[in-house]
Amino acid sequence: MYETLTYTGGVHKHEEITELIEDLGGFVLQENLSQMDLVITLAVPIEDVDKVQEKAKELLGTVKIAPMAGTEVAIVSPTLARQHLPHSACDISEYLRRYGAKDNMIGLSRGAGKGISRISQDEKKLIEEHDLAVFALGSFRECILNKTHLFEDIEIPVVVTGAPDIDVNDIPGASAYVGGLGRIPSRLKRGEHIRALRNLAETVEGILDDRRKEISEDPPIVPSILVKTEIENQIPAIKEVYSPGPVVSQLDGVRVKLDYRVYKDEIGEVKVDDYVLGDVSEIKQSLMYDYTLVKLLPESSIL
Repeated sequence: MYETLTYTGGVHKHEEITELIEDLGGFVLQENLSQMDLVITLAVPIEDVDKVQEKAKELLGTVKIAPMAGTEVAIVSPTLARQHLPHSACDISEYLRRYGAKDNMIGLSRGAGKGISRISQDEKKLIEEHDLAVFALGSFRECILNKTHLFEDIEIPVVVTGAPDIDVNDIPGASAYVGGLGRIPSRLKRGEHIRALRNLAETVEGILDDRRKEISEDPPIVPSILVKTEIENQIPAIKEVYSPGPVVSQLDGVRVKLDYRVYKDEIGEVKVDDYVLGDVSEIKQSLMYDYTLVKLLPESSIL
């Protein structure tokens, strides 16, 4: 079992923390450098967490549990227009990122208006490529209840946010509802907003934990974090990808930011333990920039 953590510190001697992670048999999931500050999302065996904490203290850094690390979350807004996207959706995205989630902002092309809002099949499929979706809706109960068709048949868990208090049982297709996060024309800095964001993070964490338990009942033969590492080690083109997180871990696979039509065969030939990736996964084209999506097959479907 692995524990996912976030290390925050300076760039000075940062190679010592990465070397320790490798020595412990762990993995670096994501590494972000901003001027002189470094943030590393990592996974190490649970019994070795104290060693990482000791090294972080020695390097004057900090280590926190990252319960959403290794997951990809879609933050969905009705449109990309200014009345929908900022500010709450952006703050939701930033807040979940602090807990280790890799999130993508998605604005629907025809989601405006309670009576005319629509979602296309391609938009649904793009959302379903993620582990979980957060639909950031507005401030009026009637408007929210008239937009349930946007997500009621989406196959991944959906968390809906809005301003009023609504029973989740009144929202078909939603796994959870978090109030206090409506259409707010400012940054979410007030106490009630911070509490709502914290409630959202706890809700998302709980749903992701349930998904992990479901997957563990019939797990893939190889874990996604190991697949991520082997793709990075065996495909040289990954080093030429300048987008943050060229290989993104998901609960049941990875998203590889390489063109599917060019690299699908090379990705399928990657060796993970005693297996060839193409034999233990479904490799398909993503609707996001023609990236490659690798979904690991459950053990029962292979053996």
